[in-house]
Amino acid sequence: MKMNKKRKFSRYTDIRNTVFFEVTIGIAANTALLLFHILTFLLKHRPKPLDLTVGQLALIHLLMLVTVGFIATDTFGFEDWGSDFMCKLVIYVNRLMRALSICTTCLLSVLQAIMLSPRNSCLAKFKHKSTHYYPCCLVFLWVFNMLLNGRFLVSIGATPNVTSHSLVFITESCSQWPVSYLFRFIFFSLVNVQDISFIGLMALSSGYMVSLLCRHKRQFQHLYSTSLPPKASPEERATRTILLLMGFFMFMYLLDCVTFSSSGILWNNDPIHHCIQMLVGNGYATICPFVLISTEKRMIRC
Repeated sequence: MKMNKKRKFSRYTDIRNTVFFEVTIGIAANTALLLFHILTFLLKHRPKPLDLTVGQLALIHLLMLVTVGFIATDTFGFEDWGSDFMCKLVIYVNRLMRALSICTTCLLSVLQAIMLSPRNSCLAKFKHKSTHYYPCCLVFLWVFNMLLNGRFLVSIGATPNVTSHSLVFITESCSQWPVSYLFRFIFFSLVNVQDISFIGLMALSSGYMVSLLCRHKRQFQHLYSTSLPPKASPEERATRTILLLMGFFMFMYLLDCVTFSSSGILWNNDPIHHCIQMLVGNGYATICPFVLISTEKRMIRC
């Protein structure tokens, strides 16, 4: 019995165009942000860890959106990959970049909290050490996530021409083969522990930065006896930008979890739900560079 591979995704023209529009502007914005930080890195002898983190985040989101573009062309029937290698490569890179996105966003929040901490704070001693430990931290995050997401290299493959209800729908040409319950339990446990840990760190660092900003505002009003807010320093502007990113990331992460849980990715899944999940899942990668660019005065002056 042959499988009908025409999924009728091509009927949803408006959603299809929205997906490609989101991917296109996201790729353009992340490319501009990445090129700016590459030039900054080449012109500066010792770039700050925060600049390197933003540049890495732009690279991660760029690669993620490029793979999403490949997935969308296959999902909407524009291109048939037809090979195990292409399926494994695209899906693996996409999942890896998604995992690294949350890691790097958390790292950005923690680094800014360390940079903003006062001299008498317990975090102050990490200000100089962060420059030395930062490369090791990056290597660990990349290696750990590459190993953790390695299961997609095994379980993802080209969709066969034989009907099977045990396959999980990924794209028009790619499916995920069933894995053992124990292996699936171990993988999801590690992923959930990682996500919860990083989101917890984001919440703690964000709360710490908010408390520092409020304390600075109260001290200014007490010293100068005025209700007018103090003029924001570059560090405070960067902190507010990162806090905005943290809030937006957590909102999109929760929304992605809701859409994923409500729709699933089985073969009989509603195409509209699948397209909405694509839009929500890539929202942060698309909006993030615009937020960072809008507050980067060096880039605006260029």
